[in-house]
Amino acid sequence: MPRHNETRALPYTAEQMFDLVADVGAYPQFLPWVSAIRIRSNSETEMVADMIVGFKALRETFTSRVVKERPGHVHVDYVDGPLRHLSNDWRFRDDGKGGVLVDFEVDFAFKNRMFEMLAGQMFDRALRKMIGAFETRAAELYGTSPAGRPSPPSGSSSSSAQSAA
Repeated sequence: MPRHNETRALPYTAEQMFDLVADVGAYPQFLPWVSAIRIRSNSETEMVADMIVGFKALRETFTSRVVKERPGHVHVDYVDGPLRHLSNDWRFRDDGKGGVLVDFEVDFAFKNRMFEMLAGQMFDRALRKMIGAFETRAAELYGTSPAGRPSPPSGSSSSSAQSAA
């Protein structure tokens, strides 16, 4: 069951990063493998959305509930699709220097053993690509911080990817 957590220091505000992550409808514009989003419901505090994800011949639809606690937290829970479970948290904390610390955690498992084995083999590389896509999108939307600092290199990270038995 793939699991990952890390913290990144970025030159944006917590509000900016919250807005970026909470804008699920824009994901097909910048996230690899996300081909479409259908928003079922959306409010200031909660969203339910279907995400169509494809890679080569594989294509799946996931339904998730997104709980939004502006400006510090976005939590994603799995509702329906090919997973056994999914839990995803984004936390945004001011770093005291005009930027933000982004704490990211994801834990999921597929119902299908073949998908689970593929996810375990490709998880770290795919996750790095997706996190990079969020950082690139932030730079496109917000440029540098008000202090004029350029986007820093990746912050500290730790991860573990395991295949469920």
